[in-house]
Amino acid sequence: MSRITAAMLAATLMIGCATEASSPSEKDYARELRPGESALELVTDRSQYPDFRAMWAERQRARAAYVKGLAWFEKPSSRNYYPFESFTHDRVRRSLARLIEIIDQADSPEEFAGRIALDFDVYRSVGWDGSGTVLFTAYYQPIFDGRVEPDAVYRFPLYRLPDDLVKADDGTPLGRRVGERVVSYPTRREIEEGRLLEGKRLELVWLKSALDAFIIHVQGSAKIRLEDGRFLYVGYAGKTDRPYRSLGKALVEDGRFPEEDLSLPRIREYFSRHPDALQDYLWKNESYVFFTETGPGGPWGSLGVPVTPFATLATDKSIFPRGAPTAVETRLPVPSDAGVSARPFIALTADQDTGGAIRSPGRCDVFVGIGDEAESIAGRTKYEGRLFYLLLKTDRAGEEEDTASLGLPGSRP
Repeated sequence: MSRITAAMLAATLMIGCATEASSPSEKDYARELRPGESALELVTDRSQYPDFRAMWAERQRARAAYVKGLAWFEKPSSRNYYPFESFTHDRVRRSLARLIEIIDQADSPEEFAGRIALDFDVYRSVGWDGSGTVLFTAYYQPIFDGRVEPDAVYRFPLYRLPDDLVKADDGTPLGRRVGERVVSYPTRREIEEGRLLEGKRLELVWLKSALDAFIIHVQGSAKIRLEDGRFLYVGYAGKTDRPYRSLGKALVEDGRFPEEDLSLPRIREYFSRHPDALQDYLWKNESYVFFTETGPGGPWGSLGVPVTPFATLATDKSIFPRGAPTAVETRLPVPSDAGVSARPFIALTADQDTGGAIRSPGRCDVFVGIGDEAESIAGRTKYEGRLFYLLLKTDRAGEEEDTASLGLPGSRP
């Protein structure tokens, strides 16, 4: 699901809750790398390693993601993306396999952390600021009611990929083919006002809300509950070359509510009271997304394997090695009747997806599941943290070493 695949254009609808004293608007999380600059730096000080010991509790989520990742590495096409800097196809594949071994064999958090630190080189994203600061948001798979035929209620379609859309081999949208030329695709407003996709038998399913359709465009996939109780599973097929603009950011900039109040539930509430404003705000996002029926078993990430809740990450695949094992240190919201608090999210993860708004070393999206509860988390996630990549050392062949005094964060002396 997501990313420039199917489960997300993990562009986020909201601007979320700032976790630092300064406003997120003062921080350029979308800052691009300078020419020749790498998004990753080798961590040579073990005191700067992530807290592997704290990752013990939810290690099975990562294991599930790594098993799926190994299936992708068995495909010949996966070799097209390697080598990637220090990351070779074989080393990344063996990295996943070794982590599965450690997860299966370690008997304690201390052994688990020690073996990872001994066997792996740790790389850190340079972040937006060059010192490792990454903004984490989240995405999910929504569940909506829909119909395969339109009626007076279900009037808002999701479209299949049109024949004139041109994509590069890696899925990057290039524009629209007109004769022998490729030109920029029409904007969302031009597509909808001009009814440019009507009459081409491209409608996949119909929804009862333009906002529901837009949320699916942002998330990249959905489960659609049909009238007879069956589910239609839809996933990302492609997008236009037009730029994405956050709906939440536009609302904040226009003073509709303060940044600290913004969340997906808040967006829904605002447009329930101001339905006439919805269309103009949706048109501020020029990008348009197309879908395909995927069947059960997903949602699917950009590697073509199912994404795993709280273990799959979406990153910029032009600057990070796809499929590689990762680790994160950030926070996630905990919604409740008393309000929203935050909990630490320190976990082994996997880089298995991408997204239309995830385009820099300072951005990362976490897949958090399916349905209403996942929406409540995804719609409120905006926390800073650190992103790491794990690469099996070339000299690790299973040697046994003492792990008692490695100086790892959280390890026992």
